[in-house]
Amino acid sequence: MRCPSCGNTDTRVIDSREAEDGTSIRRRRACDRCEERFTTFERSESARIQVLKRDGTRQEFDRRKLASAIEKAASKSLAPEKLGGLIDDIEATLKQSGASEVGSQRIGEMVLERLADVDPMSYIRFRIVYAKLDDLTALRDELAALDRRREVSRDRKVAEQIALPIENVPVAGGARKRRR
Repeated sequence: MRCPSCGNTDTRVIDSREAEDGTSIRRRRACDRCEERFTTFERSESARIQVLKRDGTRQEFDRRKLASAIEKAASKSLAPEKLGGLIDDIEATLKQSGASEVGSQRIGEMVLERLADVDPMSYIRFRIVYAKLDDLTALRDELAALDRRREVSRDRKVAEQIALPIENVPVAGGARKRRR
């Protein structure tokens, strides 16, 4: 690992532990030349996922590129933790699918599914670019669909929070009276 201060390649690991997200390892390192301390995050690398673009070309999946696209749509309204979690979720889903190749359209749909619940304004901005919406009627239809989706989600959450009354269950053999 190269030291960020002096560029020296001789660094040593001082401390190593699992990062909060559970998918990477956090290492504290020290440079042997300048004694500078720094932190690195290491992520295990599995089989590479190829993204099939709309024009037919293939590119390796790049989480930084995906983060950049989402950040542009979110325009700083999405917290960095939420953005990282969203990308981690998409990447984990892609890896769990076992597919070595995925269409860019599917990745866009996955982003939209998650943005609809997390940040509706980012969803709309991402959707405008992703679906190339260029007229107001299409935008109104998309807003109505998002509104319906959020209403269904809200109704589902309310239904999950409703507590059902617990009925008195009769005791087998009837209730016995205590003697005084």
